[in-house]
Amino acid sequence: MRALFDEHGAFVVRSLRVLGVREQDLDDLLQEVFLVVYQRLHDYEERGSARAWLYSICTRVARAQRRRAWRRREDIRAELPEASVDAPQHQRVADREALALGQELLERLPRDQRDVFWLYEVEEIPMAEIAQALGCPLQTAYSRLRKARERILTEVQLAASQEPDHA
Repeated sequence: MRALFDEHGAFVVRSLRVLGVREQDLDDLLQEVFLVVYQRLHDYEERGSARAWLYSICTRVARAQRRRAWRRREDIRAELPEASVDAPQHQRVADREALALGQELLERLPRDQRDVFWLYEVEEIPMAEIAQALGCPLQTAYSRLRKARERILTEVQLAASQEPDHA
């Protein structure tokens, strides 16, 4: 169990972020995912990758957390921390803007397209394992990936065309 956590813990955190889990909830949900893993380890069949299996667990845990979240009360008096910018500022600002755009584009995708895009393009999981983990036919997974790529490309081109010229 420890080896599974050491090998895939960072993947689980990244997956939970992609699934919309807030930073302050990541530690709790990471533990919840591995609690489910511990309880279901005897059911795991090594037909696919462990990452695909873990992602399917992350999906269910994140969904359950969202259902619980509507009952939670937030402290609206809490102050947001002031963001700091380190030198060299220009490159760091550009990197942060690119990362923010990437995250925004992912959030705009429908969940089914986002899941396939993230697992295939970022986590590099084979498409057959993704289809199995998401419970959809292989061709449907490929179709979702194609649609996600088209939408992201369109959004990136639109964002690039709206940037002011710095020359």
